[in-house]
Amino acid sequence: MAFADCAIAGGTAGVFVEAALYPIDTIKTRLQAAHGGGKINLKGLYSGLVGNLAGAFPASAIFLGIYEPVKQKLLETFPENLSAFAHLTAGAVGGAASSLVRVPTEVIKQRIQTGQFTSAPDAVRLIVRREGLKGLFAGYGSFLLRDLPFDAIQFCIYEQLLLGYKLAARRNLSNTENAIVGAFAGAITGAVTAPLDVIKTRLMVQGSANQYKGICDCVSTIAREEGISTLFKGMGPRVLWIGIGGSIFFGVLEKTKVVLAQRHFNSQDSSSFKLD
Repeated sequence: MAFADCAIAGGTAGVFVEAALYPIDTIKTRLQAAHGGGKINLKGLYSGLVGNLAGAFPASAIFLGIYEPVKQKLLETFPENLSAFAHLTAGAVGGAASSLVRVPTEVIKQRIQTGQFTSAPDAVRLIVRREGLKGLFAGYGSFLLRDLPFDAIQFCIYEQLLLGYKLAARRNLSNTENAIVGAFAGAITGAVTAPLDVIKTRLMVQGSANQYKGICDCVSTIAREEGISTLFKGMGPRVLWIGIGGSIFFGVLEKTKVVLAQRHFNSQDSSSFKLD
């Protein structure tokens, strides 16, 4: 697929997931940000959705636009038995590239979700005023620590399951089957990376208070003051959110790829007909 097609497919899938599952994401964020046994507010579960969608499309577009060509190049370079390495590497590279958009989007989204701001424009303006531009990239290291393995593992599991399924079934998968495989890959990855997500959330929402000085300080402070089990807070909503999200994302992604490929085929067919 061309870069533009990959980007459109990725952006479309990303927006569908964020729009459909935003309330679960908000609950997960509030659970992770709550200290000790603090209760969470279940009002305003869609707070910050519009601003998040504005960042979700380009972030997902960049990811898929980078992932697909890198994957294809690596698959051509490495032997077939190393296809998992190609998928892992391409996922990490795509995640690193998209992080430049994902991190500010995530910072703004989570600050709104935890009630610090009421809108994306206000969040950007006040974060920059209080913390400088670097405030929009708060928790960047912890984000990469979570998202690079997350992207690599999720796409590797998905692609490998897809290959195995196709070999066993001896046919291409249906949309429903793609969605089921995507859900399985998402749920596993969401559970494995849950502690990294808690650390990322705490660093992103702390603002100018600077309660934590970095990743290691965040882990040690949480373990000392709240117990190691706190690193698994919000795992239920996270696994649910990413499991369902994986089914929607990969289902929409594969369907969009088919639609775009069919459109190009029809366009070429029409051009050939006119030339004849």
